[in-house]
Amino acid sequence: MKGLSSAPGDYVHFKSQVPLHKISIGSKQWRYYDFGPKSVPPLICIPGIAGTADVYYKQIMSLSLKGYRVISIDIPQVWNHHEWIHAFEKFLDTINVHHVHLYGTSLGGFLAQIFAQHRPRRVKSLVLSNTFLETHKFAAAMPWSPLVSWTPSFLLKRHILTGIHDGPHEPFIADSVDFVVGQVEKLSREDISSRLSLNVNVTSVGPLLLPDSLITIMDTNDYCAVPQELKDQVSERYPGARRAVLKTGGDFPFLSRPDEVNLYLQESKQNQISCKAFQETVVPGVLVMRKKVEGTWISPQKTMVALGHMMVVVISLKLRDLKSMVWMIRS
Repeated sequence: MKGLSSAPGDYVHFKSQVPLHKISIGSKQWRYYDFGPKSVPPLICIPGIAGTADVYYKQIMSLSLKGYRVISIDIPQVWNHHEWIHAFEKFLDTINVHHVHLYGTSLGGFLAQIFAQHRPRRVKSLVLSNTFLETHKFAAAMPWSPLVSWTPSFLLKRHILTGIHDGPHEPFIADSVDFVVGQVEKLSREDISSRLSLNVNVTSVGPLLLPDSLITIMDTNDYCAVPQELKDQVSERYPGARRAVLKTGGDFPFLSRPDEVNLYLQESKQNQISCKAFQETVVPGVLVMRKKVEGTWISPQKTMVALGHMMVVVISLKLRDLKSMVWMIRS
C-alpha cells in the first residue's frame, strides 16, 4: 500500500469522516482517533507492535453508529511498562476521560492488562485478543534486544514482518495483512524500537482487581504470532472470563473478521452493564439475579454475598413489622 489512493474504499471513506488527532503531552506524542458520543465511557483500542490507530477503523465506523464512543491510539514512544502506565494515564486525563473499556490485541492486550493492574479504578472491562501475560519468551527469542535502539529501521521492520504468517491466505486475511504491512511502513525507527522494547522487557501481569466476569478473551483459532501456550496462560489466569473464539482471522481479526469482532465487543459492553446491574440490584424482599451472556451464572462466591445481603434485608423487614405490631397492641 503506497498511499490513500490504493487503500480499501471503506478506509478512504473513514479518513474522510473521522479526523486524526495529534497532541503532545510532556515529551510524548499521541496520535489517535476519537469518534462517537462523548457522554459514555469509551472503548479504547490498543494495537500490537505492527499496528497503528488506523487498524481499528472498521470498529470505529461500525460501533460509533450504534452509540459507542471508540478511541483508537498509536502506542507512543515509551520504553518500559511503568512509563507506559504514567503516559497513558496522563493521556486519559488530558482528553478528560476517567473510566475506560480497553480492547487490546497482542502487545496492546498486554499493556491493557498492565494498566488495569496498576490503575484498577479506571478500567471498567477488558477485551483481550491474541495476547499474553509475560514477556520472558519474547526476550529469550531476541538476544540482540539491548541493541534495539541502535538498529536500523529496515532491519526492525523486517524483524516485525517475519513474525506475520506469510500464507497462503484467504482473501480477507490477505487484505488484512496487506493493510497492516502498509501501516508498518509508516512507523519510524523510534516507534518500532520502543514497541519492541516493551515486548521484551522482562515482566509479567500481576493479579487484577477486575473480576473475570468483566473480561472477554477473543482469540483466533487458526494462527497468530503469539504462541498458543502463551494464549493458553491467559485463559488459565481468567477462568471465569467470557470466551470468544474465531475459527479464522489470523493475526488481525479486527480487519479480517470485523463483523464478528464488533459483535463480541458489543456483547462485552452489554455484559459489563448487566454485571454492574446485578451487583447493585438488591430490593426489599427480592433478589434480582442476572445471567452473563451465553448462559453462564455468576460465581458462587458472589451469589453467597448477594444472599447474605438479602437475609439482612429480610431480617430488617421482620424487625420493622414486629415493632409495628407492638405499637398497635400498646395503642
